[in-house]
Amino acid sequence: MKMVAPWTRFYSNSCCLCCHVRTGTILLGVWYLQRAAWIIPFFCYQIFDFALNMLVAITVLIYPNSIQEYIRQLPPNFPYRDDVMSVNPTCLVLIILLFISIILTFKGYLISCVWNCYRYINGRNSSDVLVYVTSNDTTVLLPPYDDATVNGAAKEPPPPYVSA
Repeated sequence: MKMVAPWTRFYSNSCCLCCHVRTGTILLGVWYLQRAAWIIPFFCYQIFDFALNMLVAITVLIYPNSIQEYIRQLPPNFPYRDDVMSVNPTCLVLIILLFISIILTFKGYLISCVWNCYRYINGRNSSDVLVYVTSNDTTVLLPPYDDATVNGAAKEPPPPYVSA
C-alpha cells in the first residue's frame, strides 16, 4: 500500500459545485466583486507591483552593467545564455528597457481597470439620481404633472403650421 501524506488526501481538482478549481476561483471572484472595499487591497497590491517594476527599470537604467553580471551568474546550461552574452550591452539595455516599459504600460492599464471597477461599484451602491437644489423662485417654472396632463387637453391647440 502506498503511503500518502494526510494533507494530500484532501486535495481535489474540483470545488464550488463540482467545478474545476480554476473555474470555481473565477466564480468566487465574480461573486465577491459586489464588495468595493475588497478591491482596495488588490489595488494596493497592483500599485506595489508597479512600483517594484519601476525600481527594476530604474536599476537597469542606472546600472546597465548589472545585466551582464546577472547573465554571467546564470547556470551554463541556461537556454540562450551565450547568445544573450554576445549582444552589445547597450543594445541589450535598450531591449530590456523596451520590454519593461511594455510591461509597465500593461500594468498601468490593469491598475486603471481595477480603479474604474472600484468607482463603478461605489457609484452603483450610491444613488444614481441627481438631486438639484432649487429655490422657491424656480420651483414654479413647471406645473405639477396632473395639472399639465388634465388641463392641457382643454387649452387651445397651437396655431397651424404655415409653409413659406
